[in-house]
Amino acid sequence: MYFLGLGLVLLLLKYLEIGPVTNWSWWVVLAPFGLAVAWWAWADHTGYTKRRAMEKMEQRKRDRIEKNKEALGMAPRRRR
Repeated sequence: MYFLGLGLVLLLLKYLEIGPVTNWSWWVVLAPFGLAVAWWAWADHTGYTKRRAMEKMEQRKRDRIEKNKEALGMAPRRRR
């Protein structure tokens, strides 16, 4: 996501001819978009994206269970 944001900022600066980006090659300005595509391809291929989604879902489940236990007055026992 950072590569995409960086690419958009550089593209805007190049288009509006602001700062030193004006003199840069278009390849340099468009490189972050290529890096974003490479990152997404790697993340999908290795299962990183799916694993993160599953971890987030499990955390939400644990939080929901804990909230329901507290609402029922079944707070976890503390160690002595």
